[in-house]
Amino acid sequence: MGLSRRLAVLSCGFSLLTGLQAWGQTGTPIRIGSTLALTGPFSATTAMQKLAGEIFVEQLNKRGGLLGRPVEWVLKDDQSKPELTRALYEKLITDDKVDLVIGPYGTGAILSAMGVAQRFNKIILHNTFGLPAQAKYDLQFSVSGGAYEIEKVWPKLVFDSLANTPKKIKKVAIVTSKFPSAFFVSQGAREELKRRGLEESIYLDWEFGNRDFASIAARVKDSNPDFLWIGGLGAEGNFLIDAMKKIDYTPPLSFVTFPAPSLMTKSPNGEGVLALTVFEEHPPFSTNPVAASFMTAFHEKGKAQNLADPSVDLMASVAYATWQTLEAAVNATKSLDDKTLATWIKKAQVDTIIGKMRWDGTNNFMNGDDLYKIKQVQGGKWVVIWPKEFAAPGAKLVTP
Repeated sequence: MGLSRRLAVLSCGFSLLTGLQAWGQTGTPIRIGSTLALTGPFSATTAMQKLAGEIFVEQLNKRGGLLGRPVEWVLKDDQSKPELTRALYEKLITDDKVDLVIGPYGTGAILSAMGVAQRFNKIILHNTFGLPAQAKYDLQFSVSGGAYEIEKVWPKLVFDSLANTPKKIKKVAIVTSKFPSAFFVSQGAREELKRRGLEESIYLDWEFGNRDFASIAARVKDSNPDFLWIGGLGAEGNFLIDAMKKIDYTPPLSFVTFPAPSLMTKSPNGEGVLALTVFEEHPPFSTNPVAASFMTAFHEKGKAQNLADPSVDLMASVAYATWQTLEAAVNATKSLDDKTLATWIKKAQVDTIIGKMRWDGTNNFMNGDDLYKIKQVQGGKWVVIWPKEFAAPGAKLVTP
């Protein structure tokens, strides 16, 4: 099937599906276009973002939509492919004539979408872009909660969380996907090791999409680290951890940058794994009434859609916060004009379920520290363990 025909099929299926959310409203719908990796390597992760968007649009339309008009989410499947993402965003703007766009999941796809938005002078909000220095387009805004210098901020956060382990960490193994964001942050982790005077026991990388981790597992085991940093996305962390288990090896502590949420919590080998987050289902996050309402809806709809773990965490929460930011900008400006919305966002602070977002730093990222925390799988659930003021009640780092 040719590319143009595939685009037509994808367009028809998902536009009709999400358009049903606007039924029962009056007026011409405001059409908001985006893609997500509904198939491909990222599909387990983007299922959370898709459900979050569906819930928000449903809630939004119950509140009266935007500017008194219903909202229709025109969603297409980019199949985890940046080159397809680019073509789909062009179609959203030129053929589907959407009013606004929001970004897809993943750095490569976002960069493709950002290039299209720049050609058409469209504002684009996104939430998982891991190369801030390349986000040079003035009408793009990250709603990830991340700072501009994530390669410094995130590794520091990780190693700060390990400062009080019973066995002092001396040797660290760093292994990473070559996926741009994971690779970039992992290089920052290598620099953080040097600053702390720690030994790098081994460094390895692999091509994104790799599924055979047997040799990497063996080499990590031979290097005998006190801590394993895995620059992995989606199922990559699971693949490596499972491969290590097959050779009867478990590192004392391990961290995965951005695992697919339910794949790790439901894995028999996921207990004790660390990761980054901005939201988990416990106080202080769950005390926000908007977040609590979202969690209830996510549980109900997630079970109906047979999600392995219908819990709100990082991926679902940043997706919801993206929609919150867009709604706040449209309501404040009473406008759908891209430049008007961008001008307002640049000066704004928006209360979201992940915290107060602002865009006062380089390339419209947060200036200084960001909203990220460290979580750990404990008892089959993700709980924040660092910083202490955001930890789940009674939770702290668990070590073997």
